[in-house]
Amino acid sequence: QVQLVESGGGLVQAGGSLRLSCAASGRTFSDLIMGWFRQAPGKEREFVSGISRRSSTYYADSVKGRFTISRDNAKNTVYLQMNTLKPDDTAVYYCAADRSPRVVASTSRNAYDYWGQGTQVTVSS
Repeated sequence: QVQLVESGGGLVQAGGSLRLSCAASGRTFSDLIMGWFRQAPGKEREFVSGISRRSSTYYADSVKGRFTISRDNAKNTVYLQMNTLKPDDTAVYYCAADRSPRVVASTSRNAYDYWGQGTQVTVSS
C-alpha cells in the first residue's frame, strides 16, 4: 500500500507560480512511476505530467513549457513546478503512483494504482 499526500496548492493570480509536492510512504519510492492529474469542476480527471523511475518526464500539451515535474527519491517526494499559470489551470490536482513494471509514465488514469486526496489550485484572472 502506498500513501500519497499532496501539498502546495492555493490561490494565485494569472502569470504566477506554485509548486506542488507529493510525499509518498509505504513502498520503495524509487520503484514507482509518479504522475500528476487534475480535475476541474464538471470535467473529467486529466493527465498533467508523469515521471518514470529513471526520471524521464512527460507532459500534457496544455502545460508543456510551463510545468516541470521532478522527483527526489531520497525524500520520497515528487514535485510539480507550475509557472505562468492561467485561469484554465484551475482544478484539484492529484498525485498518483503506478507500481507496475511499465517503463514509461502512462497518461491514462487507469494505469495508476494509488492516489492522493488532491490539492486545490485556483488561478484568478
